[in-house]
Amino acid sequence: MRECYEGKLQLPDFQRGWVWDQDRIIDLLASISEGFPVGALMTLDASGEVSFAVRPVEGAPAPVKPLEAYLLDGQQRMTSLYQSTFSQMPVATQTAKKQPTKVHFYFDIQAALDPNVARSEAVIAVPEDRVIRENFGRDVKLDLSCEEYEFDALHFPIDRIFDENRWQISAAQWMARDPIARQEKWEMINRFAQEVVNNFTSYHVPVIKLGKDTSRAAVCLVFEKVNTGGKPLDAFELVTAMYASEEFHLRDDWKARRERLIAQKVLAKIEPVEFLQAISLLHTKERRNEAVAKGAEPPAISATRNSLLQVPLDAYKKLAGKVEAGYVAAAKFLHSLKIFNSRDLPYQTQLVPLAAILAELGSTWENDAVRQKLAKWYWCGVFGELYGSAVESRFALDIRDFAPWINGGAEPQTVQRASFEEKRLRTLRSRLSAAYKGVHALLMKSGAEDFKSGQPYVQTVFFDENVDIHHIFPEAWCKSEKIEPAIYNSIVNKTPLASATNRMLGGVAPSAYLGRLHKGNDSNPPIAADRLSAILKSHEIDEALLTSDNFTDFMDDRRSKLLAMIEAAMGKDVVRENILPMGREDDYYGEEELEEAA
Repeated sequence: MRECYEGKLQLPDFQRGWVWDQDRIIDLLASISEGFPVGALMTLDASGEVSFAVRPVEGAPAPVKPLEAYLLDGQQRMTSLYQSTFSQMPVATQTAKKQPTKVHFYFDIQAALDPNVARSEAVIAVPEDRVIRENFGRDVKLDLSCEEYEFDALHFPIDRIFDENRWQISAAQWMARDPIARQEKWEMINRFAQEVVNNFTSYHVPVIKLGKDTSRAAVCLVFEKVNTGGKPLDAFELVTAMYASEEFHLRDDWKARRERLIAQKVLAKIEPVEFLQAISLLHTKERRNEAVAKGAEPPAISATRNSLLQVPLDAYKKLAGKVEAGYVAAAKFLHSLKIFNSRDLPYQTQLVPLAAILAELGSTWENDAVRQKLAKWYWCGVFGELYGSAVESRFALDIRDFAPWINGGAEPQTVQRASFEEKRLRTLRSRLSAAYKGVHALLMKSGAEDFKSGQPYVQTVFFDENVDIHHIFPEAWCKSEKIEPAIYNSIVNKTPLASATNRMLGGVAPSAYLGRLHKGNDSNPPIAADRLSAILKSHEIDEALLTSDNFTDFMDDRRSKLLAMIEAAMGKDVVRENILPMGREDDYYGEEELEEAA
């Protein structure tokens, strides 16, 4: 407590605010009063190379002595104890219903000494003025606003627990004025000091002390392991605290960059750690190139948490603008692939190497040959489904391999290892899949035009018309034909359409809604036969199969066309299989698979 008061023990600034409510504080005080363990604290020697911006434990004054240690684990307990036992100020906490409140904590001495009363019931929270009122504040239930009232009511102020001797001396003086009447209370005060107060003053808390040689990565790992009660700490918060020790406000810098980046809707979900990962890729690659030039052992290119913690502030300042430009270029590139919205982005994670590659390439990426290779790499990542897990190692390979590739070197590992199997199409049913979103984008990229308006899906149309992926053979019609959901919900039976167009199609057979499009109505002019044929063709749809409501042959035909589209995007053959036509679900799908899909 003294170290918190003096500032020798402080919180690293990545620690979140104090959040315990008064019931949790009461439980903590009750446990200590009975000598029960409340867990260990963890500190880090502040004299090592790991340096964080700090702040005092909440409620403590400005530091008067040099910092000696960071409190890594135990913030909630130490802050609760400091405010309730060491500070004379009311504890600024909250009720169980999360309403802010300021209270002082007291022991009801009689209840604390009664073995039949739970110790937590002997701890009470009293308002800031130390008066408990009832009847809507009109009546005083308990007044503890001065020491004599405390003695008379046998209520001990817990914020005097380490100054109990003076409180007891005042109690002795109070008793001397009426020794006979107050003898019983004096005896209880003495017993309380021995049985309860001594448990606080002699209490030992285990402290795990991390030495000054502890690495930044170890600090981050340790903190995440012990901080199980709240949101996991990420590397950005640690880096923020480290840069703050050099008087650089990373959080403010990131906030400004993020505001500029999310103006592009495809970047709306960008996370600060992802931005740091892109910086780390470029920084570690620079260090690797420098080592190679000197003939030294080259360090690894990396975007792991450890590497993020090793990015010095001068490297961040040097590369942040470059990476931001890389993300802006990434948005432009994605728009060219008809990916406009973060919701339709196949992999959020693939943005990291994409932005890093584009940051390194600069304006070179707009060269047609480079753009073609970039698109091939991107679609291989999407349809190879390579960015779902263990992505940091793939990031490093991407940034290592891409530049040599455009200069005549070998294909990147992502391109080499990507593989798409024909059977995968039947399992693509929701936008949770990167490949599902990839097909959606490829259809728009290949020139798909809206069934009703005939407009291609450029960015303005996409947002103005609320374009999304919808069924071609409507769901209601498929149900009426007893077709399994596992079949008709496949991406093969879906295509991008404006929301108004999808509503106009309704749940009727394709032949019926094609008739509506041909005929038109008061609000929709008729579409010429050859024009409608061209529109359907832009969606890789055979008009004759749609007109005849031939679902089985339609699915087989369109599957084949989608596979060809995917092959063209990846620049390699998909893995074909010898299977029965897609619409013949009884043979094509096993019974268990159908049940699972349904």
